[in-house]
Amino acid sequence: MNLEEYGAAIEGLDHNDNPIGLGWAGPTLVAGGTEEQQQRWLPGILDGSEFWCQLFSEPDAGSDLASLQTRAVLDEGLLVYVVNGQKIWSTWANRARWGILLARTDPTAPKHKGITYFVIDMEAEGIEIRPIIEMTGGNHFNEVFLTDVQIPIGHRIGPENEGWSLAKVTLANERESLSKGGVLWGMGPTTDELFALGPNEDPLQRQQLARIRTTQLFLEHLEEPSVRKTLADVHGQEVMAAAKDRRGAHGMLGPQSATAEHEDVWHWGYLFSRALTIGGGTSEVQRTIIGERMLGLPKEPT
Repeated sequence: MNLEEYGAAIEGLDHNDNPIGLGWAGPTLVAGGTEEQQQRWLPGILDGSEFWCQLFSEPDAGSDLASLQTRAVLDEGLLVYVVNGQKIWSTWANRARWGILLARTDPTAPKHKGITYFVIDMEAEGIEIRPIIEMTGGNHFNEVFLTDVQIPIGHRIGPENEGWSLAKVTLANERESLSKGGVLWGMGPTTDELFALGPNEDPLQRQQLARIRTTQLFLEHLEEPSVRKTLADVHGQEVMAAAKDRRGAHGMLGPQSATAEHEDVWHWGYLFSRALTIGGGTSEVQRTIIGERMLGLPKEPT
């Protein structure tokens, strides 16, 4: 099963039910997992019975992800890796059954060569999850602390120390997934729902809506993940700002609570949209990828 077949298989499914499983973990398991690993985890991803999260970013390894320092040491007697470290901005780690994890297995190797890719049981002993409360009043992101967490050797995806190649598969699919569906990383309202708020007589706002519709149509035909995400993140912010403008004074009011997302999606989304150009690879990182990998521009100095 290749990535195109996987995409066709999940066409029409509700990605919001298990977005990281469907959009991140699933394609990576297809690309690098063994048949046994695919049979173990893909069914639960597809039917939504096993929710997933991503444990990549760290306090000192965000935009420069390959600088991560979480360590995984193989205990050959127990046939497990013992993991210690800290992850941050882990979306839905507090509700996930499984996670995809990057950890350093060879601290002496060049930073892109000493990383290994794992599937981790989020119910394993030694995992502490601390919710991060956003300015929306809600909680999507979390800190995750790993203390002597044991990961069976059979949960390693791909060869030891070669996890960066699989991480790139995950990140490419992340960029793709975050820029499709609703305008808030695939969540929340759509551009069509913005237009459904009703007619607008203000000529400046009509021009703003015309720009939004043009961008939407362009994004529908754009496939390159980094370009798409760079444009889609700003598009999402513009959609939410336009909704605020259209609602007038009423738009200044709204709940800030754990349930705000379900009480007033436009107010919640306006606040949440500030994260779009940061999470999942900042806009600056995406532009670097576009410049270096697509346009062949000189690499930034290390």
